[in-house]
Amino acid sequence: MVLKTEKSRIDAVDALRGFAVMAILLVHSLEHFIFPVYPASSPAWLAALDEGVFAVVFALFAGKAYAIFALLFGFTFHLQYASRQSRGEDFGVRFLWRLLLLAGFATLNAAFFPAGDVLLLFSLVGVVLFAVRRLNDRTVLALALLFLVQPVEWYHCFRALADPGFAPPDLGVGAMYGEVAAYTKAGDFWQFVAGNVTLGQKASLLWAVNAGRYSQTAGLFLLGLLLGRRGLFSDSADNARFWVRTLIVGAVAFVPLQALHGLFGEATAARMAATVLDMWQKLAFTAVLAASFVLLYRTARFRRVTDGLRFYGRMSLTNYIAQSVVGALIFFPFGLGLASRCGYALSLVIGVAVFVLQAAFCRWWLRGHQR
Repeated sequence: MVLKTEKSRIDAVDALRGFAVMAILLVHSLEHFIFPVYPASSPAWLAALDEGVFAVVFALFAGKAYAIFALLFGFTFHLQYASRQSRGEDFGVRFLWRLLLLAGFATLNAAFFPAGDVLLLFSLVGVVLFAVRRLNDRTVLALALLFLVQPVEWYHCFRALADPGFAPPDLGVGAMYGEVAAYTKAGDFWQFVAGNVTLGQKASLLWAVNAGRYSQTAGLFLLGLLLGRRGLFSDSADNARFWVRTLIVGAVAFVPLQALHGLFGEATAARMAATVLDMWQKLAFTAVLAASFVLLYRTARFRRVTDGLRFYGRMSLTNYIAQSVVGALIFFPFGLGLASRCGYALSLVIGVAVFVLQAAFCRWWLRGHQR
């Protein structure tokens, strides 16, 4: 049994978005919401379990969940733009206003999340969607590929090869995060909030520069826009073939990229090349995850198993911010202070429990409210 209605098509997107936000929650739970305090010692069996949990969760979701979230951000822009355009309106200016509001939500979330917030990155990079909204598909695709090539990192790589003394500017991210860790451990709530929305946000934005996130995020936004324009989340044989091809290409590309990623040294050129390959291998695995989810969602059994995700995805912003609040209250010193007692395995259990409670709340809330 496959999907037939427009409503089901939107359900598939909501479920995929819910999957991405759930995965972000699990990664952040293992990271103690960027508060790296863990038990000083554990029994051998528990240490082995913790190591396995960390390896699996990060291999599956780290850097990929955010990418799916970014892809669907571009897709949602298309839906909003097309809806306004059908009424003879230009969504562009209103979208800029929404980006400003998103920066406000990013500040609210960052108050409880000491590493800064990806929503602020989205609000800045989102301007690219405004800029390309009237360009044709071929031009948008060319720009998306240009961003995903990671041109800044390649420039630094080749510059370092030509001049061995060259080094990219030191943005001081490590020192900033050291300050963030210090005031987080101090346990003063108001100092924590004030530091997060200033220093924490600054550190996050500069870390994204080093990680190549600005360029990749822009490329993902544009790919999401194209997915919307081409209607590739609707159910059809042609679209199913597109997602099968995406799955195959992603899987084939991932293997060599993953193998090559760990072969580089510490020289500047090598580090820049390693950053690019890291972004590419995560992008390839993101394609595998997204394509697999879309293809599986065409079956009734998978839809039943993942039914809660579509409610979770419809309230993605609420859930994303609530995760940070709950995580801070569970792990940080001004809350329950459980970070030092929770290894990776127990932290995963906590993350799953938070997801289950949030998903149940979303299902209940949406029975009586449209938003």
